[in-house]
Amino acid sequence: MSILSTLLEPTTGTAIIDGHDVRHEKHEVRSILGYLPQDFGLYPVLTAYETLDYMALLCNLSDNAARKERIEGLLKRMNLTDVRDRPVGGFSGGMRQRVGLAQALLNSPKLLIVDEPTAGLDPEERIRVRSLLAELAGERVILLSTHLIEDVQAVADKVGILHKGRLRYVGDIPGMLNEVRGKVWEIEATPEELIPIRGKYLETGLTREGDRLRIRVAAESVDVPGSRQVEPNLEDAYIWLMREERSNIG
Repeated sequence: MSILSTLLEPTTGTAIIDGHDVRHEKHEVRSILGYLPQDFGLYPVLTAYETLDYMALLCNLSDNAARKERIEGLLKRMNLTDVRDRPVGGFSGGMRQRVGLAQALLNSPKLLIVDEPTAGLDPEERIRVRSLLAELAGERVILLSTHLIEDVQAVADKVGILHKGRLRYVGDIPGMLNEVRGKVWEIEATPEELIPIRGKYLETGLTREGDRLRIRVAAESVDVPGSRQVEPNLEDAYIWLMREERSNIG
């Protein structure tokens, strides 16, 4: 992501964004790019409006009327109009993320790069930010990095899974589920039986019902009495694709 956003020079090779080389055409790439890193700094004494006004000037939006119209539109879209005149230093994590998204959209980018946008947010703000990203995806290409399956399910048309810098899977969500379909099982067991099951099978989930456990595992077959095959979810697929014995595809 740092290479695509022209913040880090690649040691070998290059990448092309909308026909522009990230090594040799940095200015052209930046003009069509919006970027929201996982950790980004805001000046705490500036208000939401002042923050976006400052960022817009850095994006060369020098026409006062056009800049104001753009900022007002983004404040409304990000549901920040009511707090436009409050210092961002007092904002919650979710409000800060929405300010970050707004600044990344100031130049109407063709490509929006977003790194872990919902990390550390409460459930309500996670839903709000995911909904914004799903809406924005209809207007531009979004490259999203996340460890949260819910983000993938809500936003992604195409998925790439990385393990130690190498691709484990590239495709769509139905294809990802197909990777593990027919290999997910549910086992009902006592707490005492949990450790042996974990030692034999790849666990993908566990729920408790009274003094019994329901354990989800991914395996080609299961020889535990009473086990049953179940439909996979994205967590099952992710854990299956990330298992250590799987070979890389790229």
